[in-house]
Amino acid sequence: MISKIIPNRMTRFLIGGGVAAAFNLFLMFLLVDHLGFNTSLLRNFANAISIELSLILSFFIYRLWVWPGGNWNLKGILIRQLPLFNLSAGSAIIIRIFLLFPILDWIGIKYTVNTLLGIIIGATVNYVLSDNLIFRKDDATTPELYYPEGLASAFQDESLGDNRASWLSAPLKFVVNKPLTLSILIPAHNEEGCIEKTIRSMCEILDRNSISYEVLVINDHSQDKTEVLLSQLSSANERVRHINNYLPHGFGFAIRCGLENYKCDAVAIVMADGSDEPEDLIKYYYKLLEGYACVFGSRFIEGGGVRGYPLHKLVINRMGNLFIQALFKLRYNDTTNAFKAYRREVIEGISPLVSHHFNLTVEMPLKSISRGYSYAIVPIRWRNRKTGISKLKIKEVWGRYLFIIFNVFIEMLLSGHVHDYKNMADKRRESNL
Repeated sequence: MISKIIPNRMTRFLIGGGVAAAFNLFLMFLLVDHLGFNTSLLRNFANAISIELSLILSFFIYRLWVWPGGNWNLKGILIRQLPLFNLSAGSAIIIRIFLLFPILDWIGIKYTVNTLLGIIIGATVNYVLSDNLIFRKDDATTPELYYPEGLASAFQDESLGDNRASWLSAPLKFVVNKPLTLSILIPAHNEEGCIEKTIRSMCEILDRNSISYEVLVINDHSQDKTEVLLSQLSSANERVRHINNYLPHGFGFAIRCGLENYKCDAVAIVMADGSDEPEDLIKYYYKLLEGYACVFGSRFIEGGGVRGYPLHKLVINRMGNLFIQALFKLRYNDTTNAFKAYRREVIEGISPLVSHHFNLTVEMPLKSISRGYSYAIVPIRWRNRKTGISKLKIKEVWGRYLFIIFNVFIEMLLSGHVHDYKNMADKRRESNL
């Protein structure tokens, strides 16, 4: 009965943490107000005792209710699991105090929101470490993971290898190795310094690999020579075309405009600044040919890499992706990166999109995953732009990211099943045959 009311492991984790926090407060009240631990030294001693006892309580709550099963060997618990659990909780506190709070304060976030985000990020760090280091499967008797109801098909296979995700065995199947046409969608705002080189390098690598493609550039209300250059490139190459964004200015609006106008079987979103490697686009194409619905790149797995990434943005990126990983129970660790590829059926299945700005980079993959579409993960390389100015302003977009993340998460919890999305996609596919 309880598992039906609270089916999600993350929800159980948060409830267990709340019970432990309440127990911590009760112990402090008992020791200070009733047992006379009322000097400075004794209060610190009482605080240490209450924290440790509440950690032990939370450990057994998680062990029994959140991650049941596994090895209950007393030596393993005392020597490995409990010390690691204390280390996990301590790491979360250190990250909040010495890393997260200073960054959020520098961004200019109010202390109340700062504290709330600190609690959320701290809990996320503790959850990820607990899930991967402390309560991992130790033997064959450990129960399977508790996926959100109806969403196991979206999460069962997220390996980096060639295993098929469950979408391929669902009612809607994609033909493996069937030739695909590919649209390269590039949003461009004041990119006169790099747009020509980006387009030429993309066309060259696609031509070399005999891939049928179009390059569609969305001129997002540019005020420099971007549109002039696009007109010249379109005249010189019939596979290159551009349109002016008829929606308001913004990265998300530009992408949405392009998704209303691309012509091919699949679409890849590429940045105009040349930060994405053209060769990685070929990896995406061949993964789509294997039958995957989506292809996501990661800069932070073996074979991937970044060059010239500003340190403060890198730290915030890693913390944000860690939070998304824990919330949605993903192994994929680069959700915020824009460079991804989707089949047309996926674009139709995740519509309508609502993001106006860079938070669209999160909305599209999270909706794809939560609605049951298969995806492959490949390593990619990224380098910081050499010309122009980055359009991503962290101080301006953090709230939008949180809105989209929780929007998709709530939809995932309340929708119950992904079958409705799959059936709609199946009908759209059949109507196009």
